[in-house]
Amino acid sequence: MTIEQDVRPIAERARVASYGLAVATRATKDSALEAMATALAAHTPGILVANAEDVARAEENNTPVNIIDRLRLDEDRIAAMAQGLRDVATLPDPVGEIVRGSALANGLEMRQVRVPFGVVGMIYEARPNVTADAAGVCLKSGNAVLLRGSGNAMSSNVAIVEALRGAVVEHGLDPDVIVLVPGAGHEPAKALMRARGLVDVLIPRGGAGLIRSVVEESTVPVIETGVGNCHVYVDRSADLDMALKIVVNSKTHRTSVCNSAESLLVHEDVAHDFLPMVIEALQDRGVTIHGDEDFCEYDDVVHATTEDFDEEYLALDMAAAVVPDLEAAITHIRTHSSGHTDAIVTADLGASRRFAAAVDSAAVLINASTRFTDGGEFGFGAEIGISTQKLHARGPMGLVEMTSTKYVVTGDGHTR
Repeated sequence: MTIEQDVRPIAERARVASYGLAVATRATKDSALEAMATALAAHTPGILVANAEDVARAEENNTPVNIIDRLRLDEDRIAAMAQGLRDVATLPDPVGEIVRGSALANGLEMRQVRVPFGVVGMIYEARPNVTADAAGVCLKSGNAVLLRGSGNAMSSNVAIVEALRGAVVEHGLDPDVIVLVPGAGHEPAKALMRARGLVDVLIPRGGAGLIRSVVEESTVPVIETGVGNCHVYVDRSADLDMALKIVVNSKTHRTSVCNSAESLLVHEDVAHDFLPMVIEALQDRGVTIHGDEDFCEYDDVVHATTEDFDEEYLALDMAAAVVPDLEAAITHIRTHSSGHTDAIVTADLGASRRFAAAVDSAAVLINASTRFTDGGEFGFGAEIGISTQKLHARGPMGLVEMTSTKYVVTGDGHTR
């Protein structure tokens, strides 16, 4: 039997399970989410044992430190996963929301209503917290989910999904609303990409290679999530103490995530005062700065190549340059940004408005850390990913972004 023949029956079961979930009440879904959170807490010891197996294998395989950080779970991270599910339970149910409606001139009543996609496929790397986040967001938005995590997180994902499936059964839902796609290697993911007609939408979450592969090879419609080459630009009017805190937080709060800043731009009028401050603060935290000529005047700054400004480091590295003005910063960001998140630190209202209008990214932040581009921080509960495309969804994808719409038209014997 081929891998595709293994995957299609799983997708078919998820499709059947999605029918019941699509019409489940909010009370049922919220109770299931609470039970899922409780199950994660109750299964924490077993999940940690499974995760330790994954981490040990990763270390034996000389996996990069930033990937191991994404992979590693502890009690706090599992508690945060559980809290994310509880947060989603408190949010309004998007299913059934009337987007718009009117009485037409001929007397027909037309309503555009939010509905689930049906079956969502997730292909993602390393981070086992995505397993719980995706399951929670999909369940609340009425979607069954097919989860294909990377092989290096398989033990963790199996333990998490077993806990979640047991919890939803307690509240009358089909356990196949949450399914982990089994198997080793890349073939199961490729089979998921070819399950058109069974899977309604596919969401890749991971590095540039994974996302490119899914976008180029999938016959299932894809919502593209992007890599995070995020910038912080310190404008000439910036409060430099504020700027320092924002740059350090954006870069070092957690380096292995997509909303960590990878590039720093500084207006030349404040470079003399700001560069010594920011270089010292970043280097004290272990950051290697890949700088232009202005930055390289300082000790231990590595000379930056053009490629450095295109890099998503996901590590304690940061590209940095001095720019002559706001327009030069905008041009640099247009050239190198991945369109994820870019921030400006400024006291000039006109500069902030120009930056927000001209920088074409999914999120633009003014006087705030790039680390805030996150579904939880935006009040969406857990997110399923951050979309950098422009069709259907852009930015953190919460409940609303996991729905489509249909038109419900009511008449009284109308004919045309």
